[in-house]
Amino acid sequence: MATYLITGTNRGIGYEYCRQLHARGDVVVAACRKPSPQLEGLGVRIEAGVEITSDGSIARLKERLRSLPIDVLIHNAGILESTNLKDFDPESVRRQFEVNAIGPLRVTHALLDHLLPGAKVILMTSRMGSIDDNSSGGSYGYRMSKVALCMAGKSLAIDLKSQGIAVALLHPGLVRTRMTGFTAQGITPEESVDGLLARIDNLNLENSGTFWHANGEILPW
Repeated sequence: MATYLITGTNRGIGYEYCRQLHARGDVVVAACRKPSPQLEGLGVRIEAGVEITSDGSIARLKERLRSLPIDVLIHNAGILESTNLKDFDPESVRRQFEVNAIGPLRVTHALLDHLLPGAKVILMTSRMGSIDDNSSGGSYGYRMSKVALCMAGKSLAIDLKSQGIAVALLHPGLVRTRMTGFTAQGITPEESVDGLLARIDNLNLENSGTFWHANGEILPW
């Protein structure tokens, strides 16, 4: 039994992480801004009012955690806003950087002393953060923020290795969630998280810093 702290848990992939982990007997701390009735019905520990762009909010979360050791820290909170070249909106790009790239670093930094040797840090990134895989352009804010998150994850893998902490960068696949408009081409959150947990369970210091698809494929930078 391990203790997982997950951000962005009120719906979609974050909620499904909580559901599957709770079902298999792990301890779940679900951090979110506002819990959904669905999340509240799971019976997991909920830490509401968590805004990952606010140092004060993160500090209050840390206070409530007290000395709780965290075995796996999953950074799932993120936003997707359309930012194309014709209607470019720099404020949208900044918001996505704050949430998608800087937010996970804020939380990791604040909770470092909760991560003991053997712990794992999981960054939920995206294939859209692969420069080599970009064949369609557009989505400037989301793509740029996820590239930045991938770079942060690679650096974290190097910096935390001496502390015995492994880091993974995970792409969930195209998933039928509100973020993707419940696309009919996507897989279910259940299918995605099943694959993601397989990657997390197999993460170690030897493969730390790898950019994986939920299906196990190693993605290009």
